[in-house]
Amino acid sequence: MKKIFNFKKIKSTSECAKEMAQNGAGEWTVVVAEEQTFGHGRKGEEWFSPLGGLYFSVILPPSNITDLQTLTILTAFIVAKVIKENFDLEPMIKLPNDVFVNGKKICGILTENIIIGQKIKSVIGIGLNTNIEFFSENLKNVATSLKIETIKSVDNNKILEQIISELKNQLKIISQ
Repeated sequence: MKKIFNFKKIKSTSECAKEMAQNGAGEWTVVVAEEQTFGHGRKGEEWFSPLGGLYFSVILPPSNITDLQTLTILTAFIVAKVIKENFDLEPMIKLPNDVFVNGKKICGILTENIIIGQKIKSVIGIGLNTNIEFFSENLKNVATSLKIETIKSVDNNKILEQIISELKNQLKIISQ
């Protein structure tokens, strides 16, 4: 059973999820924030995380996938599939961890391992630009959102549930 922890504003959903995992939180625990003050991607790059986006991290169960890059690519595929099915957009995956729509970044994914005793747990963080209406001058030519692309508001909870459901299904298939 998954547990969802919602926050108005936190530093990073991934940092929070990793701390929760170290303190005993179980698989499929989800940390969601309306806003992150220090969201980050690969190599510590900042992820712009204003109000209106969907920012969440998931503590994954053990699976037959031990390579973080493979988990990240699988998740990018799932996010792209959810975008295509819900919004009639043609997302493209920029390996290993980004999803683009119309040549602009709409989603970033970061998978990290933490060691707890003798066990390794994976935490996957997803930043999806959903209801962001505009980007700063330095981002407007490289980033977009579902709202900008469709001119419609997005139900973040619905998208969250769909991504997690797809992730569960794919990991179950792979781990059989």
